[in-house]
Amino acid sequence: MLFDARDGDAIRAGTVTLTFRRWRRAQAVAGHRYRTIHGILEVERVDVVPPGQLTPDDARRAGCASVEALLARVGGDPDQPLHRVAFHLVDEPDPRAVLAASDDLDDAARAEIDRRLDRLDRASSHGPWTRATLALIAERPAERAPDLAASVGRETLPFKVDVRKLKNLGLTESLAVGYRLSPRGRAYLAGPASS
Repeated sequence: MLFDARDGDAIRAGTVTLTFRRWRRAQAVAGHRYRTIHGILEVERVDVVPPGQLTPDDARRAGCASVEALLARVGGDPDQPLHRVAFHLVDEPDPRAVLAASDDLDDAARAEIDRRLDRLDRASSHGPWTRATLALIAERPAERAPDLAASVGRETLPFKVDVRKLKNLGLTESLAVGYRLSPRGRAYLAGPASS
């Protein structure tokens, strides 16, 4: 789920605990966790609410001064159902960050990374890309994604989707501009430690 940057402090403080979206069908599931720019959010409940039944408390919990302000902020197609999503911030580290910080790769961990990278390469419509992308990020950290993508003849959005897959494996980290290898990614590219 996407959230506006202006909600960050209130989400972290626990004062914003609702979001409203116009969806044809629910795009969030109760009990699931979602990574956002503000941290990991766990959805508690998703229900459809007629706009006329919104309350001042709904508006306050969504970070708005009034129901009118809430509806103006939601926008979207008024013919689509309005979904109320209750959530809370999960007070634990992002598992990807924990994984990314671990640079102690034994043979089994290295083999698992190889297996997962090979699977991503096999599933790709544009051929093997994982190790070349890791090497590119190692050579050019903090470079704009559009520039990295163009340098290998790719469109920006699919390139960023692929880098996100590497991030999910704990191999890269996003920066304000561009990416860098995580400690785990650097250890993987360095190869096995010599005995």
